[in-house]
Parts: sequence; C-alpha cells; structure tokens
Amino acid sequence: MTAQLIDGKALSSQLRADIARRAQALKAQGKVPGLAVILVGDNPASQVYVRNKVRACEDVDIRSVLERHDATMTEAELLARIHALNTDPAIHGILVQLPLPPQIDSHKVIEAISPTKDVDGFHVASAGALMVGEPGFKACTPYGCMKMLESIGMRDLRGRHAVVIGRSNIVGKPMAMMLLAANATVTICHSGTKDLAAMTRQADIVVAAVGKRHVLTADMVKPGAVVIDVGMNRDDAGKLCGDVDFDGVKEVAGWITPVPGGVGPMTITMLLMNTLASCEGLA
Repeated sequence: MTAQLIDGKALSSQLRADIARRAQALKAQGKVPGLAVILVGDNPASQVYVRNKVRACEDVDIRSVLERHDATMTEAELLARIHALNTDPAIHGILVQLPLPPQIDSHKVIEAISPTKDVDGFHVASAGALMVGEPGFKACTPYGCMKMLESIGMRDLRGRHAVVIGRSNIVGKPMAMMLLAANATVTICHSGTKDLAAMTRQADIVVAAVGKRHVLTADMVKPGAVVIDVGMNRDDAGKLCGDVDFDGVKEVAGWITPVPGGVGPMTITMLLMNTLASCEGLA
C-alpha cells in the first residue's frame, strides 16, 4: 500500500481563493483587513518568512504593513510600537516575527499584543480560549494541520487515537488541544520518550513536530494511519525534508503530508484566515 498525499499546496490554494472572496466582500462594505508584521534584526530565515507572508497578503487583498527595525531596538521601543498598533483601528492582526534579539523578552512581547489581534495564536488568552472551547485565534501551524485532516474527511475524531511528537508551545501543545477538541484521544510525546514506537504504532494519527530527521520511520507506524509531518530540516544533500522518513513511511501509512508542499503552505494560509476573521469580528 502506498499512502495518499495530503497536498497542502493545493488545499492552501483553495482556502486562499475563499479568503480573497471574503476580503473582497469586506472591501465592498468599506472594510480592509490589515496585518502588521514586525521584523527586528536581519535574520536571513526571518526575512524570507516575512517576505512570504507579505506576498501572501497581497495575493488575497489583505493590506500588510511591514515594519523593519534594527537589531539594536530596545524592548521598550518594541512594546511601544505594539501598543500603538493595538489601538490602530486599521490593523486587525499583529505578527512579531520570531526569534527576537537577546535583549528582548519574546514572551513579554507576545503578551503585549492585544488578544483581539493575536493572529499568530501565541497569546496566553488564545491558548486559554482553545483549552476551554471558547472563540479565539488558533495557532497557525496546528490550525493548518487540522484543516488538512478535515480535507480527508477527518473532522470528528471520536474513537481515534492521535500521537503528537513534540511538546513545544508553538505546535505540540496547541496541536494536542485542537485534536482533543475534535474528540480524539491524544498522547503527547517527544523524541526521547521511552519506547516511542510502542506509542506511535497504536495511533490512527501521528503528528511529527520535533525538528529532527527520521524521528518517525516505517516500523513505527500502524498500517493505514494518517501521518502529518510538521518538521523542516535539511538532508545531507541540503534538500528540504521533514521529521518523517517519507520514502519508508508512505509504504505503510494511509495518508501522509509531503515536505515541502505539506504543512508549510498551510501555516501562512491560516495566518491570513485569522486576520480575515479578526476583521469580520468572528474570532
């Protein structure tokens, strides 16, 4: 058996078409969704990520405001900028690109963003809303993973066992909460979990979000399982790859996301979705 691909690029394109349609409807009402993106310093990877986010906004008629600041920017200066954007009615979402320079406390910065504009879904209020099932912004990467599951008919996960490998606050924990909200039974592990394979072989859904190559191999997967690969790594030849041994696992799994072309495109799409929802007053 060869797994069917969950094509994140194709799904992202479909969702962005709907986002663009809704943005046009808002524009007809005199509303323009606005996203402020703040980049501090000159981290090369961050510059690429920010450029992609700004371009994605342009493609769906969301106004983006990009602020570039020197790496010497102080924490107080950044907090002041966030405060100004919090009170700007033309801005519906605020994104501060991580990592930040060492003199700035990332947690303090994230918590300074108004929960009503936290379109990255990192604020403690967003996490709390997710935990108790109240409306709020969902963290973009796990939100994209859930949309991918929905695209293959897995919306209600009652009776399904999901294993999340990766315990970070950015992906692992919010991913687990979203799976729980969809009625799945969830186990959170990390790459050092004792007998990790015994856990993953029980799972109907495995989400690998560690940032380490070949964390999940074919012998660790139950036949027919859904495998979501969140990892972004480079192989020995410098080629982009995920956390999953794709060539091996695809011969066992029922569904699998590729890297690239899987979760990556969905992350930015869900950022656009959150910004649009903020403008619509739905979050």
